[in-house]
Amino acid sequence: MQTKERDQIQIIVNNDQAVTSSRNVAENFKKRHDHVLRDIDNLLLEDRPNFGEMFFESTEPDSYGRPQKVYYMNRDGFSFLVMGFTGAKAREFKLAYIYQFNRMEQQIKEQLDTSQLSPELQMFNALGKALAKQELATKQIEKKMDGITELMSMETKDWRKEVNTIIRRIAIKQGGFDKFSETVNESYERLERKARCNLTLRLENRKKNMIAQGLGKSSVQKLNKLDVIEEDHRLKEIYVTVVKSMALKYGLWEEQR
Repeated sequence: MQTKERDQIQIIVNNDQAVTSSRNVAENFKKRHDHVLRDIDNLLLEDRPNFGEMFFESTEPDSYGRPQKVYYMNRDGFSFLVMGFTGAKAREFKLAYIYQFNRMEQQIKEQLDTSQLSPELQMFNALGKALAKQELATKQIEKKMDGITELMSMETKDWRKEVNTIIRRIAIKQGGFDKFSETVNESYERLERKARCNLTLRLENRKKNMIAQGLGKSSVQKLNKLDVIEEDHRLKEIYVTVVKSMALKYGLWEEQR
């Protein structure tokens, strides 16, 4: 194994474990980063209970300073991701990653082993860990508030686009795109309870009016419940509020970076 490959490997420490990033993997294995992200997303959709402990989503700035999606992964996540990568060069980088994971994990183990410290140093070490834990909790609370603020800033002028984005994210968080229809239906049911309306009946009446006005069948068939909501300013405002509350219920603020 060449030193050059080792030097290109970026292993960092997160929550007392060694991890690397999807961007670093893409660069070293000569893959497109969006393809690596896609492969990880597929793993998470396939078996999130298991793979969810191996990968966690974050962001890194691109060359213009704009935040871009990235995944960090531990040794197990890396192993599952690259097991299908083939070729002599891929083999060299796999060995280089294993070497660096071993090296970093040994450093972490040595740092966490406080049994040889004096009682005084052990006390200060415990105090330092407690302060770090408190700081992490504070940052998590701040992140939650930032995420809630971002969700609450959603305006009704772009409501359809933003509502669909949030519902899609909720569906993915609940298990994948097959949950999209279920999530949409939940949002409509919540709106009907809150606004005391019947969207199905309103939609049927709207279609009847369109037919009476001589509009074509294709136009009538394209009409949906979002169009009904669009026509009623009060319904639109209530629906936006409903979707915001669903975003908070399903913890989308946790994904804000």
